Amino acid sequence: MMGPAHSLSGAAAWLGLGAAVAAAGHPMPWPVLLAGSLICAGAALAPDLDHKSATISRAFGPLSRGLCEVVDKLSYAVYKWSRSARDPRRSGGHRTLTHTWLWAVLIGAGASAVAATAGRWGVLFLLFVHLVLAVEGLLWRAARMSSDVLVWLLGATSAWILAGVLDQPGNGWLFTAPGQEYLWLGLPVVLGALVHDLGDALTVSGCPVLWPIPIAGKRWYPVGPPKAMRFRAGSWVELKVLMPVFMLLGGIGGASALGFV
Repeated sequence: MMGPAHSLSGAAAWLGLGAAVAAAGHPMPWPVLLAGSLICAGAALAPDLDHKSATISRAFGPLSRGLCEVVDKLSYAVYKWSRSARDPRRSGGHRTLTHTWLWAVLIGAGASAVAATAGRWGVLFLLFVHLVLAVEGLLWRAARMSSDVLVWLLGATSAWILAGVLDQPGNGWLFTAPGQEYLWLGLPVVLGALVHDLGDALTVSGCPVLWPIPIAGKRWYPVGPPKAMRFRAGSWVELKVLMPVFMLLGGIGGASALGFV
């Protein structure tokens, strides 16, 4: 899928999780619901770090473009090292390492570690990065028409405000022990990456989300529904069907999580 659909699906997934945990008796405070949905929307772009033309490659200028090239080479090296005889030969690393459940868990654990060990500046860093990505994904038209500096300023300002709100008593969630208040920040990162993978699994190429588990003799088996049910990225199915559905589900999930439904 394309960046906007990925971000919408990420936001909808976190809002849906908020509705589910509220129904189970463990509701999220509204700042956690808001921050988590934005982080998840941004994290849903992160697996495309292996693609130099993806939305995330433009988000931070030369820094993100350079990082995409490094991740592409790393992903390709891992693919060549681990492929089975049945896996096809390829010339790049797109939709390999960063599109797996293992990658999602690792970056989520890394985000939690940064939040727990780097203090307020670590939290601000995580919020800033993912809020910039959320703007690029959710407000893609406005982001492309404005300068990168304006998007970065919006991300930095929003991150500072959100961090201040989350610091207030009663705005924690799940982890309440001293030094663990922000461990939950890794959860929307994991969820966003997995939702990205599931979205790509719906397209014609599928997604090797289960690597390194072998399926049908392939380590990089492209998981997905029957081919007749798949679509091409950027097609009318994505733009006219899936994106409105994500908006609707996100709205219902948010309303339920906040007790309005």
